[in-house]
Amino acid sequence: MLSQLSQLPQVSLNGSRTAADGPAVPMSPDALADAALGAVAAGAGEVLVHPRSPCGRESLSPRVVGPLLEAVRGAGIGVPLAVCASIGAEPDPAGRLERVRSWTVLPDRAAVHFAEAGAEELAQALLARGIGVDAIVPLGGRAGAEPMARFLAWPVRTPGRVRLVAELASADPALVAGLRGLPPVPVLLYGREAAAWPVLRLAARCGTGTRIGVGDVLHLPDGRPAPSNAELVAAARTVWERTAPSGSATRTPPRAASR
Repeated sequence: MLSQLSQLPQVSLNGSRTAADGPAVPMSPDALADAALGAVAAGAGEVLVHPRSPCGRESLSPRVVGPLLEAVRGAGIGVPLAVCASIGAEPDPAGRLERVRSWTVLPDRAAVHFAEAGAEELAQALLARGIGVDAIVPLGGRAGAEPMARFLAWPVRTPGRVRLVAELASADPALVAGLRGLPPVPVLLYGREAAAWPVLRLAARCGTGTRIGVGDVLHLPDGRPAPSNAELVAAARTVWERTAPSGSATRTPPRAASR
């Protein structure tokens, strides 16, 4: 079994989607706080959000990240909060570093895409600020070997604060088999769109962490449009309980690492 942080799913509240993707996508801090409350009540163990400016653009500005985190925490969310520190919010690697170092309100974790330039420096800067790192590595499809090679070349000196988040192009067990024997960090598996639910089932069978949410998929397992993040999380818990090996779905998992 691969190492894990939690069997409670992380919820991806909005991802790179926009209001054009439908009413299920929360955009404002208040809408994101309400969505987080609903998702946690449905069983989410962590919250991932892409901070956005009032005009809807992804941003890592402290004037955007701080108020968003305060709004979500102020709503009573007690689970770890993660933000996405990606090229979508700041194209320039040096700019991302500057933004992260200027944050005045800190998330518990931050997602760093190892397919993007400057990932290693960004991850190290986050760790230096006491923020846990979700190292996102795409596997399968057109991803190629470079992102994983970049992650493996990065010396993980604090494995308790780093997690490998593998984005699988398909629910191919061979992709997961290739993760065994990697650095001793927790593993989370997830997919997007058509791969989302098959990969979640694979994660349940493997006993890793997983994630679901409007940021990754807009439909429920039966193909119906998902009205909210809470509905997706509730469906994910049901799928997990039906798929996980006997006894594993009811274990009390360790809490996700926080700052």
